[in-house]
Amino acid sequence: MKIHDISMLLNSDVAEWPGDTPFQFQLNWTKQQSGSVNVGQITTSTHIGTHIDAPFHFNEQGKKVHELPLENYIVDAIVIDVSGQDVISRESLKEVLTGKAKAVLFRTNAWNKRVIFPDEIPVFEVGVVEWMVERGIVLLGVDLPSVDAITSKDLPMHHALGTAGRYILEGLVLDEIKEGTYQLIALPLKIEGADGSPVRAVLVEQVHF
Repeated sequence: MKIHDISMLLNSDVAEWPGDTPFQFQLNWTKQQSGSVNVGQITTSTHIGTHIDAPFHFNEQGKKVHELPLENYIVDAIVIDVSGQDVISRESLKEVLTGKAKAVLFRTNAWNKRVIFPDEIPVFEVGVVEWMVERGIVLLGVDLPSVDAITSKDLPMHHALGTAGRYILEGLVLDEIKEGTYQLIALPLKIEGADGSPVRAVLVEQVHF
């Protein structure tokens, strides 16, 4: 068994959405001050680094993080390389065999300098959601800060996924991950009422000797 960490490192360099809360960690108590322990404090957005979007993020009636079905975040996942494509469409996926995968992770390689928030990213057409539904895929993961265009206000992919009962995982690090099927573990924190949550996402690869 080999474990691939596909999470962004959280520190003061990680790029937040413009205008959103940057990530900050600091020690509020040091061992010298407390006499026994170091105790830290985190200040951040729920959409920092590698994170999930709860439907409540874009739909007032949508499920919040503490209501999400956890089985959708521990699943077989297929990694698909779509590098160089500005638009990912249903047509471009017609030859892809997903097998028993319940999650699809797209490696676009379009956000390599993750300390800089991108001005543009590849766009997903809503037909990709229909492709997912036909194959029983419940989770869409991307190595981008969003499944929609950076400047989008309508969020067509977010809403199409939400309407179809599908879920969103963003900010993955797939640079060194080969195409194939893995076990994905990307559990959100149990934050009551939240619209999203950072996750520690990993892919488990079964290695046979």
